[in-house]
Amino acid sequence: MPPPPPLLLLAVLAAAAARPGCESAWDATGGCHRPSAADSATCVDLQLRTCSDAAYNRTAFPTLLEHRSREAVESSSEYILLSVLHHLLEGQCNPDLRLLGCAVLAPRCEGGRVRRPCRRVCEALREACLPAFDAIDMAWPYFLDCGHYFTSEEDGCYDPLEALRGGLDAEEVPPSGLPPTFIRFSHHSYAQMVRVLRRTAARCAHIAKTYSIGRSFEGKELLVIEFSGRPGQHELMEPEVKLIGNIHGNEVAGREMLIYLAQYLCSEYLLGNPRIQRLLNTTRLHLLPSMNPDGYEVAAAEGAGYNGWTSGRQNAQNLDLNRNFPDLTSEYYRLASSRNARSDHIAIPQHYWWGKVAPETKAIMKWMRTTPFVLSASLHGGDLVVSYPFDFSKHPQEEKMFSPTPDEKMFKLLARAYADVHPMMMDRSENRCGGNFLKRGSIINGADWYSFTGGMSDFNYLHSNCFEITVELGCVKFPPEEALYTIWQHNKEPLLNFVEMVHRGIKGVVMDKFGKPIKNARIVVKGIIRHDITTAPDGDYWRLLPPGSHIVIAQAPGYSKVIKKVTIPARLKKAGRVDFILQPLGTGPKTSLLGPRRSGPGLRGPAGGAGPHREPEDPGQEPLGARRQPTAGGSKPWWWSYFTSLSQHKPRWLLKY
Repeated sequence: MPPPPPLLLLAVLAAAAARPGCESAWDATGGCHRPSAADSATCVDLQLRTCSDAAYNRTAFPTLLEHRSREAVESSSEYILLSVLHHLLEGQCNPDLRLLGCAVLAPRCEGGRVRRPCRRVCEALREACLPAFDAIDMAWPYFLDCGHYFTSEEDGCYDPLEALRGGLDAEEVPPSGLPPTFIRFSHHSYAQMVRVLRRTAARCAHIAKTYSIGRSFEGKELLVIEFSGRPGQHELMEPEVKLIGNIHGNEVAGREMLIYLAQYLCSEYLLGNPRIQRLLNTTRLHLLPSMNPDGYEVAAAEGAGYNGWTSGRQNAQNLDLNRNFPDLTSEYYRLASSRNARSDHIAIPQHYWWGKVAPETKAIMKWMRTTPFVLSASLHGGDLVVSYPFDFSKHPQEEKMFSPTPDEKMFKLLARAYADVHPMMMDRSENRCGGNFLKRGSIINGADWYSFTGGMSDFNYLHSNCFEITVELGCVKFPPEEALYTIWQHNKEPLLNFVEMVHRGIKGVVMDKFGKPIKNARIVVKGIIRHDITTAPDGDYWRLLPPGSHIVIAQAPGYSKVIKKVTIPARLKKAGRVDFILQPLGTGPKTSLLGPRRSGPGLRGPAGGAGPHREPEDPGQEPLGARRQPTAGGSKPWWWSYFTSLSQHKPRWLLKY
């Protein structure tokens, strides 16, 4: 029978004490203390559709929740919750939570014994996923109580999420006789991609590591490989760069280029290539080969040469991920007419969370929130050109209209850093792929090409410190395998040249008079570049700037602003060091000016950064309950009616109040 509401949980616990295997005492955490995680049972075939991809195929009745038949499980509110959880949480923690719940609703049965899932797996998942439940005002499900229905390794538990890692940990050995530096220029399935990235990180463990920024809607890890002198941590004054491929699942060249680049960087570093060693010792580089692995599977099923223009473009929710980010560009245009309003680090509007936000999109935004990225590129396919923000026209009715950012000069330099060393982009033939961009130097302002909202590049620029360009790698979205080596040869140098551009402009540390770093201090460039950047938690900053003279201001709440004049030579390829020491208000001179004294209006940003668009303490994070908060007066959350209409048993254990 299904569990009663919370008021009767004491009765449930009392009844549970008499369950098979619980004759001994309950432990301190409320779990059933036993010498073994296995209980005697009669094993039957697992026939629950929601649990069909579990790592086992035999279960037993009664279950750990005392359901005595498959029909009883399927009619329970617990099972209904598992079947819709990925929709309620919009893909977050999917399919991890579902498989964890299946381990309780349909326990694993082997050799006439029921095996319990591992407590450590439950605890790790609860820590990662509890914010997603808080966001929709839902309590953590009682049957995922880590201390009650789960057990320890000492008692012989098993990992219910092992199916998610199935086949990914196996080592893929290069063909016999080939050196470990060998790069296989072929298309990579998801499992092959993961193996290559992990093998590469293992070969270069002192400079590389892999990590996940989240999961796709269908549960695939969004796997990143990082290269740095100290992988896994931000180093003071070391700029951070990200390269993202495959945001559209059927545009696969970027995915393969980043897989090849990871292997190339590892091999060349080990071989002593001075350029690669210098780059990786001074830069923290993050490669995300596939932002849309679910869409790639759809495109790959059709195969190279047979893929349509749109098959696999969207994610598994049928969302175009490069139209799924918050539209901050419209807000920027609204604010730009006001002299004192801030038009950078624009907050995500509340109403955005009410729409359908892909888990892949959320993963990128969370990644940006936790890493102080300076430079980024998104690799696409379908043409041969480099575009840069803004992607949305300043006049929405205009499908094509030049719409520059305040950093137009810098963005053009970044775009040219890629295009000017790409042999096909510099080919003078107008009949080639991308020939219509030849007169523009194979670069273009995004909105001047075609206008759209919700793009990732505009969001990077307006919500964070990061400058992102979009690179179209070729007219064939899913090129045949024999073309991949040539595409790599065309893009290897542009990729390296672009990443090296992160060392242009100025960098430094903002601190107080005691040497304590000042987080979120604002770096203002006086004049036409009305776009500020902020310092990282360690007080360090990086400001990409074109050559020339600039008046740079550092300011923070509670401190006097400091102004400096900096001159960046045209040939300087290393960021100039410009530190700022801020004095508390009322204890020192109002400004410390190096170079000609300049004053008057135009020094933007009120002290303290106050105003309607003040940067939130945790920019970009979805506020808890922001999407669908319960109304006042004690009414139930938006999802409550769904459960009460489908099940006769009201799951009051999901209510937090």
